[in-house]
Amino acid sequence: MDAQSFALQRPVGRHSLLEVYGCPPALLNDPDFIRRVLVEAAHRAGTTLLNDVIHQFDPHGVTALGLLAESHISIHTWPEYGFAAIDMFTCGDHTDPSKAAAFLADVFQATYYTSQEMRRGIVTRS
Repeated sequence: MDAQSFALQRPVGRHSLLEVYGCPPALLNDPDFIRRVLVEAAHRAGTTLLNDVIHQFDPHGVTALGLLAESHISIHTWPEYGFAAIDMFTCGDHTDPSKAAAFLADVFQATYYTSQEMRRGIVTRS
């Protein structure tokens, strides 16, 4: 079946991708800071954080995953490059991942960042 046989019926969520560059390595390697940032980003997006998992790598780098009632948020850091890759998927009309993205670019003190958002939804035959 070709892709033109399907159409987006109604978006069920928004998937936001954020990459931050030029960030202070100390921030990107601090698991306590990243946990606080993840919690606040979830709040600013209007989501409900159910649980989080944080892992610090040796010799450096942190991965943080937040399970949301509305889906998830993840933060992966590379302090040696001053870089973090962040993604947030949210469902529901009450959420706004772009608010979290703006907060994260600011709090990580990025000198440069890229952000993109994709609508995710239910496909039906057209």
